[in-house]
Amino acid sequence: MLLRHAIGHVLRRIRLERRLTLRDLAAGSRVSVPYLSEIERGRKEVSSEILATVCRVLDLSLAELLDAVSRELGAAAAPADTGSAVPGRAPVISIQSRTELGAVAATSPDARASAPAVPSLLAA
Repeated sequence: MLLRHAIGHVLRRIRLERRLTLRDLAAGSRVSVPYLSEIERGRKEVSSEILATVCRVLDLSLAELLDAVSRELGAAAAPADTGSAVPGRAPVISIQSRTELGAVAATSPDARASAPAVPSLLAA
C-alpha cells in the first residue's frame, strides 16, 4: 500500500467518524472539495501544511494521524510478511540477513565448498 493511500483512507475514516462532509472539511480547512476528495482517494500527495490544517479541523494531532496511518500500513503489510507480495518474486531479505548469510558462508567450509564460484563484476 502506498503512503498516500493510507493517509487518504485514514483521513476519510476519521472525517466520517466525526460526521463531517467533505464540504464541511473544505470550509474549515480552506482546501477545495475536489482536492480533499483526491487526497482521500489516494490520488494526490498531500503537503505537511495541508495535513496540519486538516488535522486541526478534525481535532486531531498530526502525531495521532501518523500513528493511525502507521497502523494502516502495518495491517496492509501483514499478509506480505509471509512471502512475496508479487507472485513469482522472491521475498525481500533484509540487509542484516544478507550480512549474516555472508558471515556464515565465509566461516563455513561446507558452504564455501558447495557454493559455485561467482566472477567479480568489478574485476578488470
